[in-house]
Amino acid sequence: MARDLNSLKDRHERRLDRQFDALSRQFPALRRPLNAIRARGWWIIRLPIALLFVAGGILSILPFLGFWMLPVGLLLLAVDLPMLRAPMSNTMIRTRRRFELWKRRRAHKKSLPK
Repeated sequence: MARDLNSLKDRHERRLDRQFDALSRQFPALRRPLNAIRARGWWIIRLPIALLFVAGGILSILPFLGFWMLPVGLLLLAVDLPMLRAPMSNTMIRTRRRFELWKRRRAHKKSLPK
């Protein structure tokens, strides 16, 4: 039973890592910051920053904060908290699929004769 839980945790961790890798391939400028922030010893820096981002996303009614901060904070928390890995990797997959679909539809609309 414990072995199954460990393999499930490993599976979710690998899946989240694949999503981060796909994100860095899609946006090459993010490759170095993503690799640096995911480093093993950075949890002491990553955790407070993630909590600040989540709080900033919740307080998005203020002009200098925004809703964009909430998913960024949750992604940072997912690196350290196993219970967030599966939902965040699922969210990343869905978001990437919707973004690709939006790009295809947009390209199709531009190619139509007017």
